[in-house]
Amino acid sequence: MKLEIKELHASVEGKEILKGVNLSVGQGETHALMGPNGSGKSTLAYTVMGHPKYQVTSGEILIDGESVVGLPPDKRVKKGLFLAFQYPVSVQGVSMFSFLRAAYNNSRPAGSESPTIFEFKEVVAEKLKLLNMDESFLNRYLNEGFSGGEKKKAEILQMALMQPKFAVLDETDSGLDIDALRVVAEGINKVSGPQMGSLLITHYQRILKYVRPQFVHVMFEGRIIESGGEELSRLLEEKGYTWIRGYREEEQAPPQVGQTL
Repeated sequence: MKLEIKELHASVEGKEILKGVNLSVGQGETHALMGPNGSGKSTLAYTVMGHPKYQVTSGEILIDGESVVGLPPDKRVKKGLFLAFQYPVSVQGVSMFSFLRAAYNNSRPAGSESPTIFEFKEVVAEKLKLLNMDESFLNRYLNEGFSGGEKKKAEILQMALMQPKFAVLDETDSGLDIDALRVVAEGINKVSGPQMGSLLITHYQRILKYVRPQFVHVMFEGRIIESGGEELSRLLEEKGYTWIRGYREEEQAPPQVGQTL
């Protein structure tokens, strides 16, 4: 099964941001999407998930060959998509337990029976143990007063419960110190497996030292301009994005007078 993005063009408030994105993520694969600020990485994440602010003008988003363009986010969740936000929202008055139970029930296939509250407690206790998280976490309000690391751990717990076919992680390393980054990365690794494909969006190579991608892609000005293996992320860390921009511009420039073709 694959998540396929084909010649995707998308606009925000009439301005085109995505200009023909092509990407394929299979179950069991980990892909890293890198690029400078403003290149369209987060726009791609929100467009894939169906945020109403992001308008698909052409192209396709397919899960196992079936288009999800036009479906609302909750329907895409039932198809197996999950999005971890760069800046998770705090909601006072809604407990983590209530939120996770609602998310878990909504992610289940249409027609399936929701577990009782006692059955769900057993399920969530298992996931908390997997991620080395204390049960007291469930009694707190959703992200209220959470540190950056706690917010990202809450996202990974949600992902563990929902068991998506494809997870898009939008700058999960943003705002984390070294210790929190390691803990969150370990959580991602524990939840990942042969049944889940991951698209990890990041600026930096540091999280990729813990979550090892098989494929690395570079996005610039609304397109993926380079793809490779894990070594590409190390090259970007060493030389920066200006290197790949210069490389692409030089590659595409017309030959000068007297230049050998």
